[in-house]
Amino acid sequence: MKFDEKYCLDMFEKLVGVDSTTGQYEELQRLLCGLLDEMGYQYTVTHKGGVIAELGGEGNALVVTAHLDDIGLMVRYVNADGTLNVAPVGGLYPFYCVTENVRIHTRDGQVFTGAVCRTPNSIHVTEEELRTTLPDFRKNVCVVIDADVKCAGDVKKLGIDTGDMIALEPRFRVENGYVKSRFIDDKACAAVLLTFMKALRDEGLKPNRKVYAYFAFYEEIGHGTVFLPDDTTDILSVDIAPTGPVQNSDEHKVSIFAQDSRFPYHWGFTNELRSAAISAGVDYVMDSFTPHYGTDGDASVTAGHDIRHAAIGPGTLSSHGYERTHVDGLANTYRLLEAYLCPDKA
Repeated sequence: MKFDEKYCLDMFEKLVGVDSTTGQYEELQRLLCGLLDEMGYQYTVTHKGGVIAELGGEGNALVVTAHLDDIGLMVRYVNADGTLNVAPVGGLYPFYCVTENVRIHTRDGQVFTGAVCRTPNSIHVTEEELRTTLPDFRKNVCVVIDADVKCAGDVKKLGIDTGDMIALEPRFRVENGYVKSRFIDDKACAAVLLTFMKALRDEGLKPNRKVYAYFAFYEEIGHGTVFLPDDTTDILSVDIAPTGPVQNSDEHKVSIFAQDSRFPYHWGFTNELRSAAISAGVDYVMDSFTPHYGTDGDASVTAGHDIRHAAIGPGTLSSHGYERTHVDGLANTYRLLEAYLCPDKA
């Protein structure tokens, strides 16, 4: 099955265009369900938020999961000067988002624009402090609202309050084959999975075992896939493979994860993926991700499911920041899914 690069990138742009800071899933879930309806897949919507589609096949059920929640911010309280004190949702660090544009989503459905800002904020006025002091959400980073507000009362009149969600601007671009955007983790991987599902439908194929596609919405805070279908025997997370000076991962390749910060991935399952990659000539590497990385497969194991878990994904630069991967990495991730689930077509 040929990798449809255009469809994959179009899907990623569509997914990343919908704000979905962890917990704020409804709009994107509706979009996803519409896409599955168009492809003709049967699916179940979980109570807390999440979609499980049936891809067909028979025997030992495998869940392939990619998550659709984004890291972001939440309003902690309104400062006296009308700026917003914020707390991270998921693993967002202030040095990776200062000066970024944002959208503030209130609980009554209003949306306001703003930006993440240092306090003080002008290097011409306070160069020494800005140069020597690290940004900290608790001390010297706030969100400024694009509105004429001078005090906390002005902000409250707008309807902005503690607990409102703040989504970062993704800034999606493709240049010379490189995909640059926030939230490649993990909407690009979800796009790869949707591309694989479309290819199955277009060619009238079934995978070589029973497969569910699980689009989860709580991975960034650790409980995306604690619920699984009763007949699940394995779970395969499709997630980014962070690059770094002691990592094997490469933006042009798919990584097979040997270990993360919690524990090793299942030896036998991981070997099956490696063998499939070798047989199909997929451009892959083995990699280990410590000390701060994990996937939804970990959540399923720690929830007590008697399953094997493994993970694969495209090499990705600047994880949890303004991320970058390459279409080759997305294509090789797709090819590994194909090699493992439809070996006759790989």
